[in-house]
Amino acid sequence: MKIPFSPPFIDDDVLNEVQDTLKSGWITSGPKVKALEIETANLASVKYALCVNSATSGLMLSLSWFGIGPGDEVIIPAYTYAATALAVIHLGARPVMADVNPDLNINAGCVRKLINRSTKAIIPVDIAGWPCDYQPLMEMISEPEITAIFNPQSEEQKKLGRILLLSDAAHSIGAVYKNKPAASQSDLSVFSFHAVKNVTTAEGGAICLSLPASFSESEVYAKMRLMTLNGQTKDAYSKSKTGGWRYDIILPGFKINMPDICAAIGLAQIKKYKNDLLLERKRIAQHYVNRLNKYDWAILPQLKTEEKETSYHLFALRIAGFTESQRDKLIEEISQRGVSVNVHFIPLPLLSYFRTAGYDIKDYPQANACYVNEISLPIYPQLKIVEVDYIIDAIIDSYLKVLKK
Repeated sequence: MKIPFSPPFIDDDVLNEVQDTLKSGWITSGPKVKALEIETANLASVKYALCVNSATSGLMLSLSWFGIGPGDEVIIPAYTYAATALAVIHLGARPVMADVNPDLNINAGCVRKLINRSTKAIIPVDIAGWPCDYQPLMEMISEPEITAIFNPQSEEQKKLGRILLLSDAAHSIGAVYKNKPAASQSDLSVFSFHAVKNVTTAEGGAICLSLPASFSESEVYAKMRLMTLNGQTKDAYSKSKTGGWRYDIILPGFKINMPDICAAIGLAQIKKYKNDLLLERKRIAQHYVNRLNKYDWAILPQLKTEEKETSYHLFALRIAGFTESQRDKLIEEISQRGVSVNVHFIPLPLLSYFRTAGYDIKDYPQANACYVNEISLPIYPQLKIVEVDYIIDAIIDSYLKVLKK
């Protein structure tokens, strides 16, 4: 049996939506993007969501809108994908890394120790779809002693009056925190619609706005939209209308808009996400738990508590007592049985670019401890229970074989 790690979900609804876009004669940003934004905002329980061409772009745009640049610091977890850090670096700011909790998410206590007058934002990351502890983070950055050292430079920073809480929610569309969509718990949250995500547009992302009342979110959305289109006052769809050719450039923007041909894929998926695709992911995750929870070597990911529920994006299994070498051998054994698994993530300080920049994995012991024995299992709506059982059997057999070596 051959089981891929994370193929995209493509059904007739997706094909029909894409075909409709192709037949319309309009394939770049237009009505499909707007429809996807509305669906995304509804799912996240926010008023505005802005689609972009990747989650990385969404993080960069959010930081740029807030006026972050050279001399500024942004706190991120050491345990995340490189894009979280690179978005900061591309704007000339410095990523400051915090260690994580055993649940793979950023440690609020570590964050507190890193805050100084240069800190402009914190980017918690919902690893595997499990929401971070947003309330303690928001309470922390709102404390008088923390706001007193905040050094605002841009108009947006002065209006907010504190550190920006920007969620890297690339994994967590549909996750729940305190009975609300997790994406509504930060000032801004950024989803990923990459090919392997719960909802995909092949490549893409979305920024969800949940700013304080001191901001006009409609104005923020309008400005950010301009920033996705080189600062141009009219998008291509508007310019295509009769007599609509004239435009102006009013700010130095990016070129990071999402095209309709991509939005069509995500639009078909997101319409059935909450009541169909997400439930299928939950079904698979629960089956993993039901069969693996009898083994004391299987450290299972949290799925649901009174306050949180994951988006079931990844099933991050950890193998108790395994070294990195044993974990790698386990992956080899599982792969030989036709099952594709993965690792999420290699901590940033272990990657060449960040290591040579001075980040040392010894400063992030929990991140390293999480990494050395983690394997991510296949989890997607198309998986049949017989396939999930095959994956579990492959893991158990491979574990026993590695132990004997």
